[in-house]
Amino acid sequence: MALTAYDLSGRTAFVTGAAGGIGRASAVLLAEAGATVHCADRDPDGLHGTAALIKDRGGTAHPHVLDVTDRPRLAEAVRSCGRLDVLAAIAGIMHSSPVLDTRDEDLDRVLEVNFKGVLYACQEAARLMLDRGTRGSIVTMASGAVDTGGAGLLCYGAAKAAVVQLTKTLATEMGPHGIRVNAIAPGWVRTPMTNRHDREAQAHTETVMARMAPLGRVGEPDDIAHAVLHLASDASAFTTGQILRPNGGVAMPW
Repeated sequence: MALTAYDLSGRTAFVTGAAGGIGRASAVLLAEAGATVHCADRDPDGLHGTAALIKDRGGTAHPHVLDVTDRPRLAEAVRSCGRLDVLAAIAGIMHSSPVLDTRDEDLDRVLEVNFKGVLYACQEAARLMLDRGTRGSIVTMASGAVDTGGAGLLCYGAAKAAVVQLTKTLATEMGPHGIRVNAIAPGWVRTPMTNRHDREAQAHTETVMARMAPLGRVGEPDDIAHAVLHLASDASAFTTGQILRPNGGVAMPW
């Protein structure tokens, strides 16, 4: 396989959750591969920081300050791309609580961002791809929680499991149009979202997570960004409806 399969020159990508962590790393890498990247996030400072980083490296970035749960604003931003080849729906939030302590408002907010926000982005991206006749790639962000479970992960895990179902269903529906849809289910990744804001607690958590992984370490945002690039590019031209698991070997489902 030629390395040119990873060349995204002349293509346009839309990345949600681009202000930091996996979203920022993915936006920057897609730009380095040649794509014009539309970056979306509700954090204006982080978002413009990502856009500046892309431009400093010679890429092209267009920032969109928005909340992915705002369907009209999201639709407007996606449509502004004109043509869309890649969607990376990465925006998400973390919530942890025991099942018996879970409140309606907690579940509603996590589902709103982590599932509905992904759904809205997928719908708008797929519609634009269909309208333009683009054989594009949609990449969603699931989680290793769908494989391993864990105490306190009801809201987060349920939303990410819904993303997996969305991915498989949309892949089936869009396949005949040449649009591929795949998900990434990362293991523990060192990002602002997983930062416990206590160095000792953070170090302990990362030590525990690293011991659980056969590769002996936790993930970095770039580890996941390279998975995003693979699924976004022609290198995965025969891949759809799949769940890619860059998790250090923590989970190895059939």
